[in-house]
Amino acid sequence: MSFESLGLLPELLRAVREKGYETPTSIQAQAIPTILQGRDVLGGAQTGTGKTAAFTLPLLQKLFSAPQAPGKKPVRALVLTPTRELALQVEESIRMYGKHLPFASMTIFGGVNVNPQIRTLKAGVDIVVATPGRLLDHVEQRTIDLSRVEFLILDEADRMLDMGFIRDIRKILALLPKKRQNLMFSATYNDEIRTLAESMLNDPVSIDVAPRNSGTQLVTHIVHPVDREKKTALLIHLAKTLNLRQALVFTRTKHMANNVAEALNEAGITAMAIHGNKSQPKRVQALSDFKTGRIRILVATDIAARGLDIVDLPHVVNFELPYVAEDFVHRTGRTGRNGVEGDAIALVCIDEDHLLRDIEKVMKRSLPRETIAGFAPNPSIRAEPLMKTRRSDGHRPQRQTSRSGQPLGQGQRPTASGNHPPMGSGRTGPSHSGGSSRPTGSTFGGRGQPRR
Repeated sequence: MSFESLGLLPELLRAVREKGYETPTSIQAQAIPTILQGRDVLGGAQTGTGKTAAFTLPLLQKLFSAPQAPGKKPVRALVLTPTRELALQVEESIRMYGKHLPFASMTIFGGVNVNPQIRTLKAGVDIVVATPGRLLDHVEQRTIDLSRVEFLILDEADRMLDMGFIRDIRKILALLPKKRQNLMFSATYNDEIRTLAESMLNDPVSIDVAPRNSGTQLVTHIVHPVDREKKTALLIHLAKTLNLRQALVFTRTKHMANNVAEALNEAGITAMAIHGNKSQPKRVQALSDFKTGRIRILVATDIAARGLDIVDLPHVVNFELPYVAEDFVHRTGRTGRNGVEGDAIALVCIDEDHLLRDIEKVMKRSLPRETIAGFAPNPSIRAEPLMKTRRSDGHRPQRQTSRSGQPLGQGQRPTASGNHPPMGSGRTGPSHSGGSSRPTGSTFGGRGQPRR
């Protein structure tokens, strides 16, 4: 099958060819014709399957087929994402595939000066890619009009629910026209996702291109048992002996991410940390340095598990296992993309054995173990409880809130000590049309904390 056979516009086919793509992925081959027919879609696809193009290409074609009268552009399409990184990635794809079409798009998220966003909205845009909290800020201040939205896309819906955005999403749904086309994409499924889909989608076509939560088959997994105090030494050992370059290392906390990056640099291995407490310019710079090879290792918290677009990333390392088993799938889904094989390494201490069992249960397979010489676990060491407790019913922990009752910043979790992160370290960024990325702390109405 070719992209030409999907019935796409010549302008879109030209943009696809310029990206070097020739054959649509499974999710693209199934979703594009269905969306062009005007059907609602519930899509399940692993990270790296071409999901963004699967909804971006038909969205652009549908908008082009129903042009608006001259004048200020109304917001006709709304894409909701859980994080600033994913919002930027999606909007970049919209601009890339739509560069031969007359559409304007922008991102809306917090943690930056809001004034450039307001100016862009006043000028008029066709497509808005937003995180829920900052979008509601604009709604409350009447700087955005959602009354003419024709298309709603929820990308990474499971992550949005995991981060506690369900109330914000329902508020946004209530503001939209009843007659619209809805698309929901989720890498994992649970009862919350099904309930949201039932309330949002109208007779949807379900497209599930891979076993749920299984992880891509292009990823080779290996688990290295190790004592908790030797994890950093083992990571340095692996980085040197395996000559790891362009490895994405995940930790559970911002504090640990900083410590690991510092230790790697002291060992002569170039590394940087990226997490919610880093300013947007620093995060962009770190990602740029990582992509261009100026640094070998990027150490990240789960804020980077979704939305980071790194072409042909060869290695993912779980320095610490995530509390939620599905997050392991999303982390390791950063590699093994676009037909290119990748490696996923997990450093697991005795404290994390129960997390590993949860992961293997979700993935429905046992992950191979290999003990590295000189780093064999000491059998006399007893397991210690992790700093963050898990709910006994197996569900995700409830979203944490700050002392003022505001939700924590996007992608943030409590620190290892249980304290909340600093206020104002939440949301994200500028539109592509001239917005500033400086984290000014500017808020609506003087409420003191930027929303996500």
